[in-house]
Amino acid sequence: MAMKPEELAEIVKKHKRIAIDGRCASGKSTLGAFLQKETGGNLIHMDDFFLRPEQRTKERYAIPGENVDHERFYEEVLVPLQKGEDFYFHPFDCNTMQIAEQAIHVMQNAVTIVEGSYSLHPALRDAYDLKIFMDIDPYLQLKRLQIRNPEKMEDFKNKWIPYEELYFSQQKIKDICDIVLRNFEKNE
Repeated sequence: MAMKPEELAEIVKKHKRIAIDGRCASGKSTLGAFLQKETGGNLIHMDDFFLRPEQRTKERYAIPGENVDHERFYEEVLVPLQKGEDFYFHPFDCNTMQIAEQAIHVMQNAVTIVEGSYSLHPALRDAYDLKIFMDIDPYLQLKRLQIRNPEKMEDFKNKWIPYEELYFSQQKIKDICDIVLRNFEKNE
């Protein structure tokens, strides 16, 4: 869908809970930050809900979309949001591979934007009243990942991108979205 950023911000302002899911390096975080600025809303990152090491089991990874702690996200974020309450959550710290001691306080707001892969996991998707999917050309995706995380390129190519693609196809993520934004620029 071709849409100017300002038009999208006006659409977002008419909703309370927005999810931005999509392919890695497609611009989810950038879009989330832009929409937060334009709406004055809250912005929550699914990266703050990565699995703790003890949760990373073969059984869990066998199910597409299970590499995020959606249970903790639901309890700590979505339940209070749905009740209209302020809340705290403890983000996952990738440096220590633990949940951080310092909590993030989130006050109720007219708009809350959740950005990140797996934000539209089947256990979470019904909580949102606007669902956005960010798509990207595979060539551009790899180019962005090479710039952003050159040391993790093999993991992205052989593990994380295939895992995301399985999640998108099996869970029909793009199909359930209200808005699909495509980025097929060949030269960036």
